[in-house]
Amino acid sequence: MDETERLSVTRRDLLITGAVSAVAPILPVGPADAQETPPSAGNSMQVAFTVNRSGRKLELDPRTTLLDALREHLHLTGTKKGCDHGQCGACTVLVDGVRINSCLSLAVMHEGDTITTIEGLGAPDDLHPMQAAFIKHDGYQCGYCTPGQICSAVAVLDEIKAGIPSHVTDDLTTTLEASNIEMRERMSGNICRCGAYSNIAEAMADVARSQT
Repeated sequence: MDETERLSVTRRDLLITGAVSAVAPILPVGPADAQETPPSAGNSMQVAFTVNRSGRKLELDPRTTLLDALREHLHLTGTKKGCDHGQCGACTVLVDGVRINSCLSLAVMHEGDTITTIEGLGAPDDLHPMQAAFIKHDGYQCGYCTPGQICSAVAVLDEIKAGIPSHVTDDLTTTLEASNIEMRERMSGNICRCGAYSNIAEAMADVARSQT
């Protein structure tokens, strides 16, 4: 092989290597690759909290989100994984009575907290008033976002009752009311792809009236 051939092979090899290096980071990850790696003994952390009135203790990789702890470790699959970026609200749960997107919070941050998921709000034979109102007013269609919608709706009425203002509150000196615009503004972080927003608002208004 002469000098020209050696340079040609080297140049070709370099181009191939460069192309592979550029493409490799964006290749899709298969289901097997997406599975969570069990934490090693040296990297796991213990966390204890109350979930739906039951004390629970878990040993988790410290990177585990609260959402994955609930779904994958406690098998409470009512809480849904939607966008996994805090943009859709499907994973909303109540932590010490305050709603949060559980996909944005690490489980180990909730040591000692009281967590309520959709399973803890009510049971088929003992529905929470908000669950019953969603059924009465057809506040769902496919149902995927419904657990997060209901948990958020419960918290919204508590926020209004506590006098916590929202972006559309125009008078901070008066008692807040569960008006349509207040409820819609506060629920704007919970996305319903089916578009059942009007029925959700009616369900919330029904519960709000029963609380006065």
